[in-house]
Amino acid sequence: MQASQPLIIAIVGATAVGKTAFSLDLAQALNGEIVSVDSRLVYRGMDLGTAKPTPAEQALVKHHLIDVVKPDQDYSLATYQAAAYAAIASIVQRAKLPILVGGTGQYMAALLEGWSIPEVAPNYELRARYEQQAALEGHAALHQQLQAIDPEAAATIDATNVRRVIRALEVFAVTGQQISQLQRRQPPAYRILTLDLERPRDELYARIDQRVEIMVQQGLIAEVWGLIRQGYGWELPAMSGLGYAEFRPLWQGQQSATACISQLKFNTHRFARKQGAWFRRLPNRVSLDARHPNLLQQVQMLLAAMPAPEAIHIDH
Repeated sequence: MQASQPLIIAIVGATAVGKTAFSLDLAQALNGEIVSVDSRLVYRGMDLGTAKPTPAEQALVKHHLIDVVKPDQDYSLATYQAAAYAAIASIVQRAKLPILVGGTGQYMAALLEGWSIPEVAPNYELRARYEQQAALEGHAALHQQLQAIDPEAAATIDATNVRRVIRALEVFAVTGQQISQLQRRQPPAYRILTLDLERPRDELYARIDQRVEIMVQQGLIAEVWGLIRQGYGWELPAMSGLGYAEFRPLWQGQQSATACISQLKFNTHRFARKQGAWFRRLPNRVSLDARHPNLLQQVQMLLAAMPAPEAIHIDH
């Protein structure tokens, strides 16, 4: 059948490439609202370490799915996906343009590819056993276990991403089914344009390093200490992420602040290198040079060249 499909624009790219600034310009030019696609911006009180858009930036354009839960609350991919789809529908209903912005590739793929996410509640006892196994035998051994039961999932999950490997093992242990089979896909009924911002690697690394320095100047270490003093432990997913975990050795008196800051820069470089693998798979993806002086005009040309909604066919 034919149907008029609303448009959504997704802005992706490595951390520090310039997504936030560009998304604000684009949203203001195209009457849009921003849906954050970032697994860490959902946490309240975690502002500097996550490079959360500032209150002033959020005041310029309405943002969704920022500051949703406390750092110790569970917030799964399934929960995020449902909330994001609801936000997108609300934006469309108000005749505005949904602009999805973020660097969490798994979350973006789940939205744009329409993943069916297994409804399997966390089994903390099982997870603890897998975590102990990873600590004793190494993450590679755990990944080999996944390879044996679900080669397709193992091919898409990095062995170093122990949390995702454990989740795949957990789903199989609880349901007897492979997570790769449970994650069926039904793309959402939207026209999609994915804008992948890119910069030369050396320039990106320099921007990352500069941003880390600014975060520290603005009080990143104080933010981390404040969270710990509020009772949020290092073991929480929120606290074990980039921008926070690097300061654990400082808290424990094992490293200097300078060493921890250097480690944060190094880890962020590594994270940026890995992000692209997710972005390259996204639908209707167009690479854009983030340094281009007329990015907005480029996007308007891309939109003008897209098929009219009536020409889009949906198979049911």
